[in-house]
Amino acid sequence: MVQLPDDKQKIIEEFAQKKGDTGSPEVQVALLTQKITRLSGHLEENKKDNHSRRGLLKVIAKRRRILNYLQKLDGKRHKQLTGKLSLKK
Repeated sequence: MVQLPDDKQKIIEEFAQKKGDTGSPEVQVALLTQKITRLSGHLEENKKDNHSRRGLLKVIAKRRRILNYLQKLDGKRHKQLTGKLSLKK
């Protein structure tokens, strides 16, 4: 098995639906949220980095698509996840 960084592994363990789960919408949204937070911090320091800004917008759009899918699939799980991650909507 591939060794993941500690913070990524902790997120996977926290949001996994069952042991070995890395592809559920909850895990994907949690990992993308971490990536968004990291990129946002980078862009605060580097205001002219437009390539990273475009990447950030793509990651935000991907998270929104996954959240929309999860809401259609199971509204209760969507509400729990957005509450746990402190996301709007």
